[in-house]
Amino acid sequence: MDGYNAFMLVATLLVLMMTTPALALFYGGMTRSKSVLNMMFMSYVAMAIVGIIWVLWGYSMVFGGEGTFFASPLENFALEGVGYEGYTFMAFQLTFAVITTALISGAIADRVKFSAWVVFVPLWATLVYFPLAHMVFSCTDDSLICGQIGAQDYAGGTAVHINAGVAGLVLALVVGKRLGFGREPMRPHNLTLTMLGAALLWVGWYGFNVGSLIFDDSLDPSTQFLAETGLTFTNTTLATMAAILGWLVVEKLLHGKATTLGAASGIVAGLVAITPAAGAVNVLGACVIGLVSGAVCAWAVGLKFKLGFDDSLDVVGVHLVGGLIGTLMVGLFSRTAPEGSNIAGGAVDGLFYGGGVESLVDQTLGVLVAVAWSGIITLLIALAIKYTMGWRVSEEAEIDGIDFDQHGETAYDLNTSLSSSGKGGLLTGAVPPKSATSPSKSEGASA
Repeated sequence: MDGYNAFMLVATLLVLMMTTPALALFYGGMTRSKSVLNMMFMSYVAMAIVGIIWVLWGYSMVFGGEGTFFASPLENFALEGVGYEGYTFMAFQLTFAVITTALISGAIADRVKFSAWVVFVPLWATLVYFPLAHMVFSCTDDSLICGQIGAQDYAGGTAVHINAGVAGLVLALVVGKRLGFGREPMRPHNLTLTMLGAALLWVGWYGFNVGSLIFDDSLDPSTQFLAETGLTFTNTTLATMAAILGWLVVEKLLHGKATTLGAASGIVAGLVAITPAAGAVNVLGACVIGLVSGAVCAWAVGLKFKLGFDDSLDVVGVHLVGGLIGTLMVGLFSRTAPEGSNIAGGAVDGLFYGGGVESLVDQTLGVLVAVAWSGIITLLIALAIKYTMGWRVSEEAEIDGIDFDQHGETAYDLNTSLSSSGKGGLLTGAVPPKSATSPSKSEGASA
């Protein structure tokens, strides 16, 4: 098992990379220049906070024993009773908690107090993510989604992506729209960063999906490891490729151009959709799931303008919609492994493989539980913060730049001054007064 432990340590490192730097770069490039540091910082602080509380009580709530909604937070508090040999699995699951929480930040970019985010993160992780993760990943007989309902979720379509997408939608509604939303241009300030972030997310996602292998005691572990990792790696790759194509085709039809931002978004949409299905479908199913998710998500990201909610970086259109597609389509394309294949495969055959509607019903029930749990509890947390400390920065701060208002910094110091020799040079040293660094209101509208 030394080889397997080494494999899991690499997978853990890959998933950790998905939050920082990958998600931070992906989101940071999509924001306006006056908000990029704040956006990236939200991912970094989510990692710090969630990582600590995961070790203290999160792991125990998810894997500490029986429970319909969550296990006891005290059973393995601060990893009490968890042997060192279990630390690798604990750390792998820690990275899932981190990335799920960080994903939400994209829905509320440009307009919230950093302190409100810092308060939201531990509350949401404790009350929303940890219970849903128990229902999905613990998979004890009485855990609701996996055990009682029997819904399949290989690596987190419900607990991660639907969960984060629903939370993002709730926060976007409670926090409200950015100033000028729908009237002023709010274009990504650096698509190079976004493309780089998308590439790193794709690489990191192999740790996410391939590392989620659960051994079947009835199969030879060494041959199952080779077969299962090969299948999940291939499915992850093909679904992502198909999603890029699906997104670009729809984008071309709707807007007349295929864009780099569309390709980067298609990458994430495909990865999201294949996450719950990676070990349950064959390569044909993976391609169809990817193609459908890319096409539908490309259309869905425009709904925020029609429905009037400001999901800044399309957390709803990509993660919620992609998670729904992937989770539900397991009920269509799930396929049990051929006899003698030494691979676990899907738990049951889906509708398209002669299994009837049972699997589709189970997947639908799992989705409904995830949506309800995330939506209701996130709403309570969001309202509590709104009516106590408040979510929004001031209008002046939002216009001038949230980076300087919240952190006293700017990402790009483009001011110049003349040196004693008469040559221009970049300003260096201490943070200058606000009037010298923050963009003007006219600049903020188009940054």
